Amino acid sequence: MYPNPLKSKLQAGETILGTSLSAPVPGVAGMIIATQPDFIWIDTEHSPFGTESLGAIPVMARQKGVAPMIRVATNDGALIKKAYDVGAVAVMVPQVNTKAEAEQAVEYAKYPPLGQRGISPSWPILAGEDWINVVKTANDETVLVLQLESQEAYDNLDEIKQVPGIDVILVGPMDLSASVGHTADMACKEVQDIMESVPKRLEGTGIATGTTLGDLGEIKQKLGWGYRFMNVGNAMGYGTQVLKGHLDELRRGVG
Repeated sequence: MYPNPLKSKLQAGETILGTSLSAPVPGVAGMIIATQPDFIWIDTEHSPFGTESLGAIPVMARQKGVAPMIRVATNDGALIKKAYDVGAVAVMVPQVNTKAEAEQAVEYAKYPPLGQRGISPSWPILAGEDWINVVKTANDETVLVLQLESQEAYDNLDEIKQVPGIDVILVGPMDLSASVGHTADMACKEVQDIMESVPKRLEGTGIATGTTLGDLGEIKQKLGWGYRFMNVGNAMGYGTQVLKGHLDELRRGVG
């Protein structure tokens, strides 16, 4: 269970495929974890819950070899620390627009001497892991994902990518669409041009390019563009689409 292989897979250049958890319900999490994604994305930015609502879900994921990735609400040391302490392998920080903000996120995510994260993780106790070993080796396992969600972040990418300690830069197409003046039009030329450019600009840095999409054809396209860290929709979204299709087909048959 420890260490989770997510970081070693990234360092080996492997393609990482995950999916998101729509609600912190253990039974739902268990079913999603059973599909064996590389990571499970737990969102505490836009969802109405925080780390205190997650219970043993991050540990459940770890025990099955799936990396819990928690997106925090903002670039805040207390939130980042709490996310790792409850069991996150990866923490995603939204709306990182400058080199200084990227440096701040790394400082919050790493134990000294690489950063200033306070030491007292709770998840190893729940999981039965060696607490001292986890603390001593956490910096080697910790994955930090920064989100590029604005024109400003894209313009500052050459500076941001120079910051040591970043593992993934994940392009957020929805916020990016608003930033370039085409809110919710993620297919617009401006967004697509940026998305195609980011993997090229990160070549040779050791930083993987990530994003989140639901359409399988577009996911394949982005993987072809060089994306190596992909959130593949979510079970609720895919499941409700299939259910609606079945209901529509059956109703047409009955009629």
